[in-house]
Amino acid sequence: MTTTTAPATPVPDADRTQFADRTIHFVGIGGCGMSGLARLLQQLGARCSGSDSAPSDITAALIHAAIPVTHEQIADSLPADTDLVIASAAIRPDHPELLAAQTRGIPIMSYAEALGAAQMHRTGVSIAGTHGKSTTTAMLCHTLLACGLDPSFIVGATCPQLEGGSRCGAATVPGHGPFGGAPGYLIAEACEFNRSFHHHRPTIGAINNVEEDHLDIYGSIDQIVEAFAEFARLIPDAEHGGHLIIAHEGAHRRAITAGLNCGISTFGFSPAATFQVFMDAATSRIGLLQDGHWLAQWTNAMPGEHNALNSALAGILAHRMGGDWDDIAAALNSFRGLDRRMQRLGPRRVDGGEVIVYDDYGHHPTEIDTTLRAIRLVEKPKRMICVFQPHQHSRTRFLLEEFAQSFSSADVVIVPHIYFVRDSEIEKQRVSACDLVDRLRQRGVTAMHLYPFDAIAEQLDVIARPDDVIVVMGAGPVWQVARRFRELERT
Repeated sequence: MTTTTAPATPVPDADRTQFADRTIHFVGIGGCGMSGLARLLQQLGARCSGSDSAPSDITAALIHAAIPVTHEQIADSLPADTDLVIASAAIRPDHPELLAAQTRGIPIMSYAEALGAAQMHRTGVSIAGTHGKSTTTAMLCHTLLACGLDPSFIVGATCPQLEGGSRCGAATVPGHGPFGGAPGYLIAEACEFNRSFHHHRPTIGAINNVEEDHLDIYGSIDQIVEAFAEFARLIPDAEHGGHLIIAHEGAHRRAITAGLNCGISTFGFSPAATFQVFMDAATSRIGLLQDGHWLAQWTNAMPGEHNALNSALAGILAHRMGGDWDDIAAALNSFRGLDRRMQRLGPRRVDGGEVIVYDDYGHHPTEIDTTLRAIRLVEKPKRMICVFQPHQHSRTRFLLEEFAQSFSSADVVIVPHIYFVRDSEIEKQRVSACDLVDRLRQRGVTAMHLYPFDAIAEQLDVIARPDDVIVVMGAGPVWQVARRFRELERT
């Protein structure tokens, strides 16, 4: 059994979609999802180009893959022969390239719309949930490759074992399993932001968890639950292979599944779940039980109860899609993680010893709490120092008290400026990093506001002691702090 990415299967004419032979320009191509979709559509016969605000490793890799990328996001950046524009969810409607496309009568699709259109020609598998989408999707894709099921996929993070985050696989599902001979799998994360996942066309859907987030879009948890319920209603009935796998312990499970005609399975630590998950916290050993019978056991490289559930969901999905339990367990046992998801960057020397440095994408209170608790359990540090950059002013304001509660495992918290994205200037004035620092201090946490990133790295260099663990968290560019701190290593 292999755990590396096999060469992509050549795409026959029967699999060519509405995107084949199109000249497509991607506005905001530098994200994992957009870049992955561009690569996928290129392999399906499209001619792709793109633009992004700044160069990055992702844009450099696209250029190397013969997808031209410009960083001049002006009207003239739109190639003359473009006949379709695909825009990232982060792109504003008044972006110069979108305005130019409108003037020239060129159709514009959102990333989610284009992804849903691609799924219509495949057996779509969509992974939803407030947390854990990238990790679960990467685990699933790694497992399906090991099982020989040759999937296409787009993962919202870079995974070394997947040779990036996207792949164009077989036009039909290999083998004689439940979907053997059906259109090939296309697996993607189903993001709830702006109800993007309503454009997906899944045959199999998964919902890992549902919590308050994106309240600038939804306004209340009830609206969020209804959005997830509408996503679930996209799944076809059981007679046509439609199936939903949903977390058993979720408070909103019944509201989401009411009236569905697809098959439904649940997973969780509860013995009432269809698939019961067991975890030895000390060893990260995971077991999966159904109807009193052990299905599989494996050891997670990524610690924590949340990652136990992520890997269990990936295993359950892989089995439903035709994987053998022995191969599934071996693949999950070999999964090593993905960038910025509880990523252990390694040790750094300080006077008298070493500290351990982690980098993590977490930017929601639940993600922060579960990640810090898991790292503390594994590393057993003398102190845990967390650098957290809040992502979005509206999220920080709506969940300010929850953020303050989420750092109970940290001894020191350093907060740079809030990362400004998708909010108005008025919203920007309503909350600041100092508001979070004040709430943390009220709860007895040593906290400070510090900026820029170089100053934070230098402060870490001063305060770090042997056997500390330093965790850098956030969805913005705060990852730079971890790298700069490691570069300051004392000799």
